[in-house]
Amino acid sequence: MISGPNSPFYKALIEPKIGTDFSSVVGYDGSTKEASFSIGLQGMAEEDTERVKQIISTTIDDIIEKGFEEERIEALLHKIEIQMKHQSTSFGLSLASYIASLWNHDGDPVELLQISDSVARFRQALKENPHFLQDKVKQYFKENTHRLTLSMSPDEAYLEKQAKTEEEKLQEKIQALTDSDRKDIYEKGLELLAAQSKTQDASSLPALKVSDIEPTIPITPVHISTAGGVPVQYCEQPTNGLVYFRAMCSLNTLPEDLRLYVPLFCSVITKMGCGPLDYRQQAQQMDLRTGGMSVSTQVIPDSTQLDAYEQAVLLFSSCLERNLPHMFQLWSDIFNSPRLDDEERLKVLVMMSAQELANGISYSGHMYAMTRAGRHLTPAGDLQEAFGGMEQVKFMKRVAEMSDLSHVVRTLPRIKKHILNPDNMRCAINTTPQKMSDAATQLESFMKEVAGNRKERKPIRSNIIERPLDPLSDSGPNRKLISDLNFHPCQMKTFFQMPFPVNFVSKSIRTVPFTHEDYASLCILARMMTAKFLHGEIREKGGAYGGGARMGGGGLFSFYSYRDPNSVQTLSAFYKGIDWAKSGQFTQQDIDEAKLAVFAAVDSPVAPADKGMGPFLSGVTDHMKQSHRERLFAVSHKNLVDVAERYLSAGQRTHAAAILGPENETIKKDPSWVFM
Repeated sequence: MISGPNSPFYKALIEPKIGTDFSSVVGYDGSTKEASFSIGLQGMAEEDTERVKQIISTTIDDIIEKGFEEERIEALLHKIEIQMKHQSTSFGLSLASYIASLWNHDGDPVELLQISDSVARFRQALKENPHFLQDKVKQYFKENTHRLTLSMSPDEAYLEKQAKTEEEKLQEKIQALTDSDRKDIYEKGLELLAAQSKTQDASSLPALKVSDIEPTIPITPVHISTAGGVPVQYCEQPTNGLVYFRAMCSLNTLPEDLRLYVPLFCSVITKMGCGPLDYRQQAQQMDLRTGGMSVSTQVIPDSTQLDAYEQAVLLFSSCLERNLPHMFQLWSDIFNSPRLDDEERLKVLVMMSAQELANGISYSGHMYAMTRAGRHLTPAGDLQEAFGGMEQVKFMKRVAEMSDLSHVVRTLPRIKKHILNPDNMRCAINTTPQKMSDAATQLESFMKEVAGNRKERKPIRSNIIERPLDPLSDSGPNRKLISDLNFHPCQMKTFFQMPFPVNFVSKSIRTVPFTHEDYASLCILARMMTAKFLHGEIREKGGAYGGGARMGGGGLFSFYSYRDPNSVQTLSAFYKGIDWAKSGQFTQQDIDEAKLAVFAAVDSPVAPADKGMGPFLSGVTDHMKQSHRERLFAVSHKNLVDVAERYLSAGQRTHAAAILGPENETIKKDPSWVFM
């Protein structure tokens, strides 16, 4: 598996220079029967095609002549070792997917799982022939005459042409129909509608019972301490030789005018270079010494109050135990001397970030719709829209269109002073008991290294409430949340006209926080409405790819549909779903099925890297989870009808809606909608 272009070694070595993809079918003896190597670029001007071909050819020639740096090869081998040791919740499924292609073509799946042997053979091949990789690049890429150049160009009139073609085909088929054909189609339509409306008998299917579910959850022990004056949570877990590090950095001191720039800061801070390393060297060291380093925004609703939330940035990284000092050195360089003044590099990252956000709408438009609807219902929802909703998409589009990014370059260091400040941090480490002491020592050294960034700054808002990080100790470190007493939820309906032919629809309702006694009933109700009513109305009858209801941790009960040919009809289906729930036209079996589905999510496996993260990240303790669990078990038919009437009925609670979709004449005529 190391001698052909299907090998992951070649993919990882080539990828940083060119965007690539490999696919292959491999014989039992390891010989490649069919293989492909593709290079793809997006957003390229048509006139640059020949230039790009030349760049590809030159890159391959350079590789053949100069070879690969030893550190790049070692970084790849290190990545493979990390993948072997990292325990995800889908570890078995990932392995099955990994071996499926070879197994389906008479290969030996066990051999493919013996990755250490493959690495050893690869090292031996390099030792015997230092030009081993260059020879393979020459054989499979340079001298391979089997190649295809495929280009796709945008057509501004594509949707109009598509609609016209569909209409012409439809009219052609309609005109060819006889009276008998028309009658047959009509009768089959009635049969389909009857089948869709009929309650399916699932009694013959094997299923768990609610009584089969464990009544209690296991308690995850954690230890709270400090390092350099910073609160730290230590959690001993069987991490298979890996150390997982997290740091939550509060945004409470960040000026309001910098808020929209925070996601951009998060996306570039680990990709601009730091200390003595330029961005290429930094990327290589991260591959060589860590399992990845990331920075992301966090908006965490309070579990007891709808108008309280924590705003922060989460630093996350992992490494093999032997690389712990190197990982913290990389973080130290990012804290102490990030290279944020390279405008050309920043321009590339801005373009990439803006493009990724825009591309995400067509895949996850229902999430954007739910986020937008939630903006008007809670303070946390408002911030989530700014950080990851359509507001952020539009903001990044404006930044990407700027010819001069000097203002952004000046803004990033201002944000850095507020975020990468040990005075606003708390940390967490998950690793094995044997390595915990060393990890604590290395963390202490890291805190000393970055102590120069520590500065006490006043929160922008005065209404700060504190929650103990350790619920058993009121005198220990606290999480600092914002309580927005001046926030007023309002009913708002927002429409975003988008250049695609389907809709993403959402309606959200402000209800109750996680610890409220009705929260569990709303969770069960959302799941039951999805399976027993909304799926049939929105997908089976309406033709959408999917839809349903969900109860969010921030206290919002949300309806949604995605890739939906309808909009107003779907909103009507949401209201019909509420009426269905209020009528109580569901059985105990329906309730039990919904409970099983909810518990499947509640009891989903947790990887060792993520154990104990509930209290650290969101303040949700094992005790709170157990109380929620007991309330889920206790949900009754009466509870479900009651919460549907008290929270979902028109006029009971504040609600908001959002649609992303094509031009809509019906909504355009409705003055209650705001167009963006």
